[in-house]
Amino acid sequence: MDWFFSGVFDLPWWGYAITALALTHITIVAVTVFLHRHQTHRALDLHPAVSHFFRLWLWLTTGMVTKEWAAIHRKHHAKVETPEDPHSPQILGINRVLWGGVMLYVKEARNRATIERYGHGTPDDWLERQVYSRYLKLGLTLTGVVDVVLFGIVPGALIFVTQIAWIPFWAAGVINGIGHYWGYRNWPTGDASTNIVPWGILIGGEELHNNHHAFTTSAKLSSKWYEFDIGWMYIRILEALGLAKVKRVAPVPRFAAPPVIPNLQTLQAVITHRYDVQARYARTLKGIGAGERDAHVRQTMHSMGGELKTLWERSAASKEQLVRRLQDWCQRAEASGIRPLVEFSQRLRCYA
Repeated sequence: MDWFFSGVFDLPWWGYAITALALTHITIVAVTVFLHRHQTHRALDLHPAVSHFFRLWLWLTTGMVTKEWAAIHRKHHAKVETPEDPHSPQILGINRVLWGGVMLYVKEARNRATIERYGHGTPDDWLERQVYSRYLKLGLTLTGVVDVVLFGIVPGALIFVTQIAWIPFWAAGVINGIGHYWGYRNWPTGDASTNIVPWGILIGGEELHNNHHAFTTSAKLSSKWYEFDIGWMYIRILEALGLAKVKRVAPVPRFAAPPVIPNLQTLQAVITHRYDVQARYARTLKGIGAGERDAHVRQTMHSMGGELKTLWERSAASKEQLVRRLQDWCQRAEASGIRPLVEFSQRLRCYA
């Protein structure tokens, strides 16, 4: 019976547990750094050797096709919280996405229209066409065999099951489900995305999902000083070794002496930092009381807030027209006599 538990390595039970966690963590890093930030959103460039290592590892441990993963995730952003979203718990229900997220992924992967429309720019070399996309089960089979040989039948099988179940549950279920259902929000995005916890370790930083929806093409998913994105740590290490190059991160608001009259630069700064603007405006609204006078103030500020959003929402207005709208908004805000609105407008003109 010993041969059921004996392989090349004879480890204590906790050694097998640590091995399973380490191997699944590599898979998580491959998903968040390679599939998500590099391939899907082009937030960074990876050295070809690093890029191919991640492709090989994902083939061995998940059987996922890069083009399919990128396409499904891009469609999620394009159609978020609508009936066309492949995995919105707001539409499909939290239980279906949390526990059946992998089935939703498989279903959408069979939609060739999705793959062709959203899967552009992903690897299309000989290895991708003839091996990784063609023999999906071969990689998993090789991994299972290696696990059994190295760790024995029982420990190897348990490690293998952990490896192949980690991504379907944590990424397809928890991130796509809980990440659009429960948690805290730093940014008032137009969807239900949330940050599950401020420490992105178990899922490589993907726990900070609201931050990601606010700044989709940012290579860094943490926004606040108390948040930690372990995926960003690995990217910085790769960058220090010359194996990665960060292309984009979320903009950090800068403030300067305001111009006498808001100009094009002010408009561009406000649009760039629109989520910060919205978050500050929301905090200003929360500070208003519930008296009769305060009710009037709140109603006015709600109305003015709606007007402010038109500056960055899709519009046929020219830059000159938008600048004039911003100037008019600030003029009316500062002439309103409503102290919170006056102070906010003065702060708004300082964005640089």
